[in-house]
Amino acid sequence: MVGSSQKMTTVREYLTEVAGFNSHVLITGETGTGKELAAAMVHERSPRATHPFVCVNCAAIPETLFESEVFGYEKGVFTGASMKRAGLFAEASGGTLFLDEIGEMPLTAQSKMLRVLESREIQRIGSARSLPIDVRVVAATNQHLEELVGQGKFRSDLFYRLNIARVHLPPLRERKEDIPGLIAYFLGMLNAQMGRQVVGLEPEVHDCLMEYAWPGNVRELKNLMESTLLTIRSSLIGFKDLPAHYQTTFSRVQSKPFQERERLVSALAATHWNISKTAEQLDWARMTVYRKIAQYGIARPCAGAMSQTSNLFVEI
Repeated sequence: MVGSSQKMTTVREYLTEVAGFNSHVLITGETGTGKELAAAMVHERSPRATHPFVCVNCAAIPETLFESEVFGYEKGVFTGASMKRAGLFAEASGGTLFLDEIGEMPLTAQSKMLRVLESREIQRIGSARSLPIDVRVVAATNQHLEELVGQGKFRSDLFYRLNIARVHLPPLRERKEDIPGLIAYFLGMLNAQMGRQVVGLEPEVHDCLMEYAWPGNVRELKNLMESTLLTIRSSLIGFKDLPAHYQTTFSRVQSKPFQERERLVSALAATHWNISKTAEQLDWARMTVYRKIAQYGIARPCAGAMSQTSNLFVEI
């Protein structure tokens, strides 16, 4: 889990601490923040590390097949069951079962999942007996489970059973200081995979990547690096080396600060530097106006200049 920011340091420390216990773990965070990586870290630093780490994407299994895939079934219990299936819980015996997108689990399966977590036993479809299991569950979601509980889409008792050791992975836009380290990591990995010798970014590209909001988070950054290295021929990534749609996106990102500064300058001139009226006109807080004035280096003109023209400003 690459990142030296305080937020990522706190996440790693917490995951390392809880890994040594047998408590279930709930990982939350937006798509692309690395929830499966965090789950793998819990497994690898736990006493279960020598046993299986089994991943289940709850959103990818059809509702009609969920119970049979996860809990298993006996031979002949339904059409097509030509042989017994142990199920994913049994496959993870002694290790960790990672339930990704837990918020997508069918309600019918949630009640059975709750019983399994409470009793530590599974009952295969078509079987009359229960089998003991030794599995730690790590669940992850990009949804607000509390809201799903309130909407009746997720069982409250299952939520409280899972919500023991909980960690939230911050989106990349909230830890941009980690971007250079992530880029270096991805370039090293992709150079080895693709036979490239790319050592870094042109300053213009670096600035664009630091300004971008990264809605796809770390996954999007990795995919951008890979897309760029597919066709690059130089050792430094320049603006023209980026995929065309990112060139367009980053051009818009670069223009936003200029447009915001112009709006602020115009509002200050129109209100004769009345901060309260400027904030009202821009629909900003007064402290935001002060912060933006400092950020864009805008200085209030002298009284004489203001009397001669309302839009003359001196930049620091």
